[in-house]
Amino acid sequence: MNTFSFKSVFAASIFLAGTAGCFAQDILVNSLKLNASDKSKENFKFTEVINLGTTSVKSQGSSGTCWSYSTNSFLESEMIRLGKQPVELSQIYSARNVYVEKGINYVRMHGAITLGDGGALHDVINMYKKYGTVPREVYTGLNYGTDKNKFAEMSALIEGVLAAVVKNPNGELTPNWQKAYSAVIDSYLGKVPDNFTYKGKNYTPQSFAKEVVGINPDDYVEMSSFTNAPYYQKTTMMVPDNWSLDQVYNVKLNDMTDVIDNALKKGYTVAWATDVSEKSFSWKNGVAYVASKKFDDMTAEEKADMFNGPKAEPEITPEMRQAAFDNYTTTDDHGMHIIGLAKDQTGKEYYIVKNSWGETNDYKGFLFVTKNFVKYKTTALLVNKGGIPAEIAKKLGV
Repeated sequence: MNTFSFKSVFAASIFLAGTAGCFAQDILVNSLKLNASDKSKENFKFTEVINLGTTSVKSQGSSGTCWSYSTNSFLESEMIRLGKQPVELSQIYSARNVYVEKGINYVRMHGAITLGDGGALHDVINMYKKYGTVPREVYTGLNYGTDKNKFAEMSALIEGVLAAVVKNPNGELTPNWQKAYSAVIDSYLGKVPDNFTYKGKNYTPQSFAKEVVGINPDDYVEMSSFTNAPYYQKTTMMVPDNWSLDQVYNVKLNDMTDVIDNALKKGYTVAWATDVSEKSFSWKNGVAYVASKKFDDMTAEEKADMFNGPKAEPEITPEMRQAAFDNYTTTDDHGMHIIGLAKDQTGKEYYIVKNSWGETNDYKGFLFVTKNFVKYKTTALLVNKGGIPAEIAKKLGV
């Protein structure tokens, strides 16, 4: 998922295609500032039911790498669940490897596939399996004096390199373009170490993944819910940032929240990809729900009251969810990390969600998201297969 959507005018511009993820991160956060109330926190009374272990909140800066921040946070929580001392993993190591793989795929497809910063939850698992992982302190991606990610210039340059390759001026591609392409990425993010020392021991990225992190990448299952594909079978996830054309399991609408609930109760957290461009999503107030009325149909008083305490929500149907995908009101905007469950003062349940926009909101980087919002706006879930209810796991064959 990118940090913006096709609702943005940037998506219509070929020139900005490679840098839209970077600009869009800032634009998206700024656009959500209007979705807020000064009295929200005093009017919501949340009681935690489950709150699983996680590492500190990070900021992805001016980069469209939410998918890497959320899924690496998820892997860090998997280490906690396994009884290990969690390591803060390098989000940019995962992203750097995706840039390389995405560039190769882009050339193979003659430029007819998504580029830019965006990605999917499975990208981190796929890169972990192929390249291993490293601690954040070993590979920060801050290679030219900045203290936060700022990727627009790099994105523009790597798009220019790939555009030249796809034009094929020699009439036949040489193998050298991949070296040139990787060199541009490394000049901005830093060269990946072949080996490194961590707590007095030497590792390669692959040995660090195996010996320290210790997860099995084959244990993770990605799923979504669509009406245009058979249930309990794999289908290609038709979102722009699925550049690798990976497949996900297609489950029924209510299965998504059943999986999350079961996982949390058994001690598993969940990586979550979703649309956050709704007027009923407030980053500042740390609350997201499904409004019962379209924003344009609300009175001024109703708009002002949107985040002043719990609100009624409509029933979410499979048809409603599918229509939102088909008409572009649900797009692959953002990735976050579900780490717990809470109730408001009315007894309604919300998922506790960790974001990667720093600690700048009412809940220091966390949000409370209703189950209906998750049912309606989820683009994908990633979970350890041990967290899936037995009856659903059996249908999926996992």
